[in-house]
Amino acid sequence: MLEIILSILILVGAFFTLVGSIGLYKLPDFYMRLHGPTKATTLGVGAILIASVLYFSFKPGEISLHEILVTVFLFITAPVSAHLMAKAAIHIKLKQLERTKNTPYQADETP
Repeated sequence: MLEIILSILILVGAFFTLVGSIGLYKLPDFYMRLHGPTKATTLGVGAILIASVLYFSFKPGEISLHEILVTVFLFITAPVSAHLMAKAAIHIKLKQLERTKNTPYQADETP
């Protein structure tokens, strides 16, 4: 049963990592490309690390906390780094596609 769970976690992790990598390559805009590595790839690497934790935790006489620390570090730093990259891109006025631009909110346009 453990092998089935580990296999599913590894396949899910590989799928999300692949989708994130394809998104990084295919999406046309920096702001759109930012979602690939920060969301999909983070979930993919997280699933693979959880599979590693399960594998080494069920080994007799050993418990592995290294993967848990890596997972926590990954889930903390990925959103922060994406936020900082997006803020830097806004600050340097990086061009974006017309369809990704957001119109500013107008307070006087209430229905």
